[in-house]
Amino acid sequence: MEKPKKKKGLARLAEFAEPHKGNYIAAVVLAVLGVACGLIPYFAVSRIVIRLIAGERDFSYFLLWCAVAALGFLGRVLLHNLSTALSHKATFAVISEVRRRIAAKLTRVPMGYVLNTPSGKIKNTMVEKVDSIEPTLAHVLPEMTSNLLVPFAIILYLFVLDWRMALISLITLPIGALCYMGMMKDYEKKFGEYMAVGKHMNATAVEYVGGIEVIKAFGQSATSYQKFADAVRANANYGLDWMRQCQAYFAMGLGIWPAVLIGVLPIGCIFYLNGSLPAPTFITIVILALGIMAPLLSAMYYTDDIAKIGTVMDDIGAVLDEPEQIRPATRASLQGTDIALKEVFFGYDGTEVLHGVNLNIPAGSVTALVGPSGGGKSTIAKLIASFWDVSGGSVAIGGTDVKNIPAGQLMDLIAYVAQDNYLFDLSVLENLRLGRPSATDEEVRAAARSSGCHDFIMGLEHGYDTVAGGTGGHLSGGERQRIAIARAMLKNAPVVILDEATAYTDPENEAVIQAAVARLVAGKTLIVIAHRLSTITNSDQIAVIDRGRVAACARHEELLADCPLYQEMWQAHISAKDVA
Repeated sequence: MEKPKKKKGLARLAEFAEPHKGNYIAAVVLAVLGVACGLIPYFAVSRIVIRLIAGERDFSYFLLWCAVAALGFLGRVLLHNLSTALSHKATFAVISEVRRRIAAKLTRVPMGYVLNTPSGKIKNTMVEKVDSIEPTLAHVLPEMTSNLLVPFAIILYLFVLDWRMALISLITLPIGALCYMGMMKDYEKKFGEYMAVGKHMNATAVEYVGGIEVIKAFGQSATSYQKFADAVRANANYGLDWMRQCQAYFAMGLGIWPAVLIGVLPIGCIFYLNGSLPAPTFITIVILALGIMAPLLSAMYYTDDIAKIGTVMDDIGAVLDEPEQIRPATRASLQGTDIALKEVFFGYDGTEVLHGVNLNIPAGSVTALVGPSGGGKSTIAKLIASFWDVSGGSVAIGGTDVKNIPAGQLMDLIAYVAQDNYLFDLSVLENLRLGRPSATDEEVRAAARSSGCHDFIMGLEHGYDTVAGGTGGHLSGGERQRIAIARAMLKNAPVVILDEATAYTDPENEAVIQAAVARLVAGKTLIVIAHRLSTITNSDQIAVIDRGRVAACARHEELLADCPLYQEMWQAHISAKDVA
């Protein structure tokens, strides 16, 4: 089956605007009428000048044409405002829809895409890139269209009056066009590079602000700030250099294009003197010629938005076209919660990190994943939670491949507690309730008591109503971890994955958390990733993960007897405890 072609640039933008086509058509019509009304004063002035030269003394005649000019001006303002209101109403609806589609898309793509994409880049796409749609849809579509149509109509009328003068009135167009072409040379390439340095600056800024605590703690303020400053400077310098390259062309074009009278006045005078151009026609042409270039110059200011919209829409489309995790809608019939990994292969960005992993995790058992850093422990845990799809082999729960289990059902099955859990800028109570949104306040507090969180929560300034802050920044790492465990306990899922659940805890609180974890996993299938081997010695099985493979899988005592890597890790752990 042939894959549908991905839409690019303006085609993608047209797709977004399609549901609001009626408003955009009305906006264009009103804009055209508005610009046409803006030309009425030119006709009025030409009538007045012609009659003044002819010796007209009737003041009511001039008053009438002044009123016509005023009505034309008012009509232009009114119609322009109505056109702008309609186009903006439609555009803001489009922007809202695009942001919703991106947000919804991020819930359907593999978690790995979100984790591996810098948050600054995602923010840039959802905010700045989507915002940059506004000039094209709200202004370019109605205003540029009208600003091109009306001058075209004037030129046609000038050809009706005198074809020679019509051609002369256009004499500055090709010269100005050459200047414009010089200004727009390699625009798409340069704009792409400008957007790239902007993305790098955004990502660096987010990294700098997010890591400010670590930067200060390790005295890296100067180095880290220099990296941030270099990114900001690179972004500014690229824009300035590009502007300098375009400035001369832009200035010449802006000076030459509107200078229509350079040809119209002297040549028109020659035609008038030799009798081939009547005075009223000459006067009308001179005044109308002044109205040709103003709309065209207004249209020119929008060409920058048109030139860059392709790059912008391609960046937005890159997110919307990301492959999704396809899951069925019908709930799967599972035979227990046994977990089986069979010949699992997986990699990041083309680099394979798991090489044929086989691992069976019986329901109700405790399985620990240990091994050197970077060996693939967290990757295995996240594949079980379906954060990614395997590139080869299968991961099954209850005898069913996770790819055949609806996302909602799978999330109900698994409680995942990572080593760096995210808390929202909500109260502690509401952060806990995320584990089970339907839970009552008392059920939330009961889970907090069971996990040993209640006492420290009551010690906060506002107890359960204390706001955790962005990413939980108002709480310590250990407090965030304990709230994450309480949240998982409230969820009461049959499969629990703990990825370094005590990573941020001090020795005094570790015993409390270990007891809470014991209550959390009672009767459940537990997968725990730990570097402190003394915490997992009673596990039903310990899988030693080394360089993307299961080097051994057995109980603690058996591994001490038969697995050299585990023996080495245990000796290192014991030595570290003795030193401590």
